[in-house]
Amino acid sequence: MAKTLVGLEITEESVRGVEVTTGRSPALIAAGEVPLPRETARDSEVLDQDAVAVALRTLWMGAGFKGRRVTLGVGSRRILVREYTTQAMAPQLLRQALPYQVQDLLPVPVSQAVLDFYPLGQVGDQVTGLLVAAVSDNIEQMIATLKKAKLSVEAVDLVPFGLARVAKRVAQPGDTVAMIHLGDHTSYVTVATDGIPNFVRIIPVEIATTASQREPTMMPMAEAEIEEVLEPVGASGILPRRSGTRASLRGSAPATSGVTDVVARLRSTLSFFQGREGAPRVVQVFVSGAGYVAPGVADAIERSFDVPVVPIRLEQFVNARNRSLTDDLAFNAVATAGVLFGEGAK
Repeated sequence: MAKTLVGLEITEESVRGVEVTTGRSPALIAAGEVPLPRETARDSEVLDQDAVAVALRTLWMGAGFKGRRVTLGVGSRRILVREYTTQAMAPQLLRQALPYQVQDLLPVPVSQAVLDFYPLGQVGDQVTGLLVAAVSDNIEQMIATLKKAKLSVEAVDLVPFGLARVAKRVAQPGDTVAMIHLGDHTSYVTVATDGIPNFVRIIPVEIATTASQREPTMMPMAEAEIEEVLEPVGASGILPRRSGTRASLRGSAPATSGVTDVVARLRSTLSFFQGREGAPRVVQVFVSGAGYVAPGVADAIERSFDVPVVPIRLEQFVNARNRSLTDDLAFNAVATAGVLFGEGAK
């Protein structure tokens, strides 16, 4: 069997995974999403390791994932992403110097943070890029939870950076585009050119989707055979009651005050980027995430931007082999798959 890559996200509502083949034209092997009980996790933060591990085992068994080494996508309001300029130096030296340089910028002591720096450009001896800081305890909790489910973490990547790499696959070369991913509790805005993120914002915002009421959604591999018999999953309460499916992709309900607030925050975020000196012009907006298919959201977003707004599903940049994904999974999995397209994944 061809080598595959597995991307995984832990959100407040669910655990979600995508497995694709490597190469220039990745093909979907498996995809799935299993809801979590309330107060089990927040976005990229595990509160109950045992419950999340059970959901992960259920996901692997039901969706037919083959790989057990994953790239973990993270993104939450507790992760700091900001522009930062520093002295140009070798990457190894910068990693050593960064904790001392940025300790006054962090919301937690530097000893409790995981730091990364994404360089964007250099002028003279100064390099400018995106500083990323996450709480180390949260990352370690997620890694330990995956270990309980007999999974291992190969890499940890910021979901908005993954969205930038998706942009390279769906936008025209040279175009600067905005990638907006609308989650239940956290949304991302990434402005990218040719896969390089120019700007990232993580926005805490509530969007009423069906995530807490739907059944687990699985997209198993054709002729899938579970290679390893997992330990039995007991009555954990992770399977929600049956609910109806959407009659159409775009809800016909008018925009509520909550939707209006979401769109206003998205507009102001892009306006802030566009108003900066020397900022490239955003020529298109791509929207993913289950929040897009919530009632009133799609229409409100399309009316609010003066550039084309394009909804994006997993099947638009991954060969789904004529398989049918639910709207929620197809839109949510865009972010999950994005973390797989870093260096080493063509």
